Amino acid sequence: MDRRGIISAGTWLVDNVKIIGQYPARGNLTTITRVETGLGGCSHNVLADLAGLGLGAALPLYAGGCIGRDAFGSYIEREIERLGIDAGNMLPLADAATSYTDVMSEYDGGSRTFFHFRGANARLSAEHILQMESPARIFHLGYLLLLDELDKPDPQHGVVAARVLKELQAKGYETSVDVVSEEGGRFRSIVEPCLPHIDYFIVNEIEAGAVCGTQLRSPEGVLLRNRVEAAAEMLMHRGIGRLCAIHFPEGGYALTREGDTCWCDAIPVAAKAIVSSVGAGDAFCAGILYAQHERMPLRDALRLANASARFNLFSATSTGGAPTLEQLTEFIRLNYQTQ
Repeated sequence: MDRRGIISAGTWLVDNVKIIGQYPARGNLTTITRVETGLGGCSHNVLADLAGLGLGAALPLYAGGCIGRDAFGSYIEREIERLGIDAGNMLPLADAATSYTDVMSEYDGGSRTFFHFRGANARLSAEHILQMESPARIFHLGYLLLLDELDKPDPQHGVVAARVLKELQAKGYETSVDVVSEEGGRFRSIVEPCLPHIDYFIVNEIEAGAVCGTQLRSPEGVLLRNRVEAAAEMLMHRGIGRLCAIHFPEGGYALTREGDTCWCDAIPVAAKAIVSSVGAGDAFCAGILYAQHERMPLRDALRLANASARFNLFSATSTGGAPTLEQLTEFIRLNYQTQ
């Protein structure tokens, strides 16, 4: 089968983004200066960013996941249709509410805090995933640690998600996984068994460190490049099939199964110009996935991913800043031509 396109399955939700000056201490008050509502979740964000490239039929896109039969679910269905994405693998549930997240995002490039209602996403099962059909080349699954049925233990594979990914590869897909940044001891136990069944592992420095059991920044917050490289090597040794990409505000680093490596610095953005960093990691992920789908060189892939994430910073919602491929290409030409 000559596969083409990308299917993204997993979390679908509505983001209620509240822009605040500073996150308050417990029991205190802060002022919400602006509220914006948009779609979020790994599946939507990656697909919306890919759809934003403006490639149409040249890059077929497929959506998969569970939503409720409610207003939020209808909102998601309308957005999928608006973006020209195939919705044949979406499953509306009559007895579950659509997932949502309240995002408290500090302006001037500050941090963001998430309050998440799992809802219908918690019902997405192995059977749902494995019944999905598409001619896509890449099957992207995310976020692990927010998909309760897939995060459950499996007697043979460690976790259900690992079994699912193995079966997806057997069906001919190249697999990709993203995870959510979560505190707690279960992070490594859920993610590590999946690594041998993942072709493209695209995570931030916090998530990569959590899987490897190390910190990739100094106590002062400085990115430790030697540890980033060591973490990518460790993850690759644990079974990643094709590519490990680690991203951070300063840029990105990638290592391939063949041993090719590349650092790519992000083009700086003034803190006061950043509206929100919500969805920037997914925008980076979308850039990497498109580049891998098109078999682009590693340096070009990282430049595309960095630029995609940068455009995302100028919107309050997770995909409101999604650029076209023409915009990305022009930005890279103007800003990376001397590197």
